[in-house]
Amino acid sequence: MPIANADVVAVFTEIADLLEIENANPFRVRAYRNAARMLGELGRDVSTMVAEPESLDALPGIGPDLAAKIVEIVATGSCALLERLRQELPVGLSELLKIPGLGPRRVRLLHQELGIATLAQLRQAAQEKRVQTVHGFGSRSEQRILEATNTLLLEAPRYKHADLEPQAQALLADLASLPGVHTALAAGSLRRGRETVGDIDLLVTCDAPRAVMDHLAEGPEVQRVLQKGITRCSVVLKRGVQVDLRAVAPVSLGAASLYFTGSKAHNIALRQRAQEQGLKLNEYGLYRGRQRVAGDSEAAVYAALGLPYIEPELREDRGEIAAAAAGTLPRLVQRSDLQGDLHAHTKDSDGHDGLQAMAEAARAQGLHYLAITDHSKRLALLHGLDADALSRQIDRIDAVNAGLRDFVLLKGVEVDILEDGSLDLPQAVLRRLDLVVGAIHSGFGLSRAQQTQRLLRAMDSPCFSLLAHPSGRLINERQACDLDLAQVIRKAAERGCFLELNAHPARLDLDDTACRMAKDAGVLVSINSDAHSHLQFDNLRHGISQARRGWLEASDVLNTRTLEQLRPLLKRTMG
Repeated sequence: MPIANADVVAVFTEIADLLEIENANPFRVRAYRNAARMLGELGRDVSTMVAEPESLDALPGIGPDLAAKIVEIVATGSCALLERLRQELPVGLSELLKIPGLGPRRVRLLHQELGIATLAQLRQAAQEKRVQTVHGFGSRSEQRILEATNTLLLEAPRYKHADLEPQAQALLADLASLPGVHTALAAGSLRRGRETVGDIDLLVTCDAPRAVMDHLAEGPEVQRVLQKGITRCSVVLKRGVQVDLRAVAPVSLGAASLYFTGSKAHNIALRQRAQEQGLKLNEYGLYRGRQRVAGDSEAAVYAALGLPYIEPELREDRGEIAAAAAGTLPRLVQRSDLQGDLHAHTKDSDGHDGLQAMAEAARAQGLHYLAITDHSKRLALLHGLDADALSRQIDRIDAVNAGLRDFVLLKGVEVDILEDGSLDLPQAVLRRLDLVVGAIHSGFGLSRAQQTQRLLRAMDSPCFSLLAHPSGRLINERQACDLDLAQVIRKAAERGCFLELNAHPARLDLDDTACRMAKDAGVLVSINSDAHSHLQFDNLRHGISQARRGWLEASDVLNTRTLEQLRPLLKRTMG
């Protein structure tokens, strides 16, 4: 099974973490972090690029040394540098970095001052109130650390959907290539499009199930076998992910895919509906007594229960069965509905490509417009634009547009929302833009009231079109800000501005629940890639998946509008 991009990202991230814990040269640390970020956002498969072979040196931020390490990781699953660093530092020290707000420098401090090297040791130190004795830590941070360590030690890990999807697809392709395998598909939370996934659930129909189970159990990426029978097999891969494989007869494929896709709550509600009709539903089929009524396809099972087909993303028992019975299921948005992208970066701030390259890449993805929204000056480390630099970029966008056909670059900015709610650039330059995207990039620890008021004041600015990644969370890395999101959504409805569903796999912000809240409030959501290079427009499909979980239809999404339909909506937000 080929190494996924996420595997290379994990190696580079751990190298950067361990180097920083060692207090290595910050430029060296940054090189690995930038490479990990770029590969995590890359819309192409690294293993394929190595195999072709294609020059990895052409990738942004990848020189000969990093390219050689990518080749080594793809070939072996690791690299010599990482193994050396693991030997030099205590085993488990990097696990401490999973604690929100506990970066490498603070981990180094805890290790030096208290000898802490594991999550269990950290929890014990927090319980004994020793953490707050270390400079830079207080009682509040100690309590947050205690809560986080309890969560990490007690709960099974969950992975970002985008990290496990390539591995699942590789497994499915491998299984589908076996003799006698008729169907191979993903199930579970992966198929439902949940933003995090606990394990990989796979389902096959085949002629010789025992051989298929043996094939999975004996795979080179398997670390250990948990269970193996004639029709089921559970294994743990070397990267720690559990894979559960089931084989069923073709006549039961629909019932089995329903059952193993879930969710559990949706399945229970379906079984209750079946019982009310004198039927019995299980993973083998829908029965009236001993007679099979349906089971070969999901649509047939739903139809036999008097329901239209319910898309996997909706199967969470959040009213979808009642909506199906009433004929009011949403017609979910699709990737092909998107006309443009309203959040992207160029090398004028922290992106990797110029205006022309980003325009051409967006057009190649079937889009008709792209908003250039580089960072404002507050983010100095990201080379944010001041008023003069933004004015020069506006002129250059006009020049690029003059040479484009059937495509338009919109003029925008991702302006920092300061802690008092003011924007990071003067209104005089903002008024020259087509849209203003506001975002918070600091002050995440403000109180609920302060954070909420901060956003409300920002949205009252004369030029304010779109609130980017509203909660500020990074999945499995940084918790969402404490804010009254319902109040923010009401303010967007009142102000006539819009909310973003940032499609970057580490963000997916808004989440599915918030998307539905926005829909119910009549606030349009913009599904944006947040692309930082021409390779990252594939992020949009992750945003579409999240939007579908939030019941969004094409009419609920701002950038399904044509440019002619979009311009009046944006103009109303620009003073």
